[in-house]
Amino acid sequence: MVKRAPARRRPRKAKPASKGFSPAECQMQEPAGAAGEAAQAVQKAGGCIVGSYKEPLGGHPLLVAILPIDAIEPTPFQRDLSDAHHKRLADVINKTGRFLDPVIAIMAPKSGFWTPNGRHRLEAMRRLGAKSISALVVADREVAWQILALNTEKAHNLKERSLEVIRIFRGLVDEDASRPESRFAFYLDEAALVSLGICYERAPRFGGGAYHPILRRLETFTDEPLGAAMKDHEKHALMVLDLEEKVAAVVKRLKERGLVSPYLRSFVVARINPLRWIQGEPPPLEDVLKTMRERATKFNVEKIKPQDLAGAAGPPDEEA
Repeated sequence: MVKRAPARRRPRKAKPASKGFSPAECQMQEPAGAAGEAAQAVQKAGGCIVGSYKEPLGGHPLLVAILPIDAIEPTPFQRDLSDAHHKRLADVINKTGRFLDPVIAIMAPKSGFWTPNGRHRLEAMRRLGAKSISALVVADREVAWQILALNTEKAHNLKERSLEVIRIFRGLVDEDASRPESRFAFYLDEAALVSLGICYERAPRFGGGAYHPILRRLETFTDEPLGAAMKDHEKHALMVLDLEEKVAAVVKRLKERGLVSPYLRSFVVARINPLRWIQGEPPPLEDVLKTMRERATKFNVEKIKPQDLAGAAGPPDEEA
């Protein structure tokens, strides 16, 4: 039996001024250890260190650096670039004539630096023709995985979140597939997003919103190694995509009968979802998906009336 990861709990609100370091304690002498290696990497890339300190919560060393703009790239697993967003940022930076929000930078696996949270700011500065960019250099590479939980600068829709999570998951597998999946639950947010991310990779216009509540209820992070967990997510994703083909066929037949609604897919998925009637512990995800597939195959569109759709809700069919 697969052991599930423990549920996440938010920390209680701490007493005022009870944690972290005072301003004087945040002062740092010459960077040493991992911070020293990061400082050498900055110099090797043609940049310069303009300051260093211990961040005030955990006391981890940070370097304030100016990097050549060509020495830094976005991590390969974050959300896709928004053309409108980076152009709007460029306009704002150009009007103020100041770049005041340094990107976070970590050392890339081979050479140069990655920024896990500054893709749009980096692209905006490149659009303006900047030679260099200011950065907070973090010596700990694992921050690249943690940044998903820290990055709140733009609300993600389900597709963006899912694609970002599967890219992080693949990066973790490439780095060391033997580590337990549950170790990275905080960074990955929901196990369901891993499977949905695979679905979106294979079918960009996939309507994941209709299936998200089911996967979110039944998929959890486990103590299985990342490599084995990836195979499980891939299996689930293929089952969901196979189910989606059957659901799409039902939606098509409903439209041919003149039934029109932006929530047809969600309506069909709700009708074939056995979880609506199950009390207590639900069956495994694979059993639920098999049941839904059978029900979709036998779905009788002749019994559906326009008034049945009146109370339908959920994500619109063309979510992507």
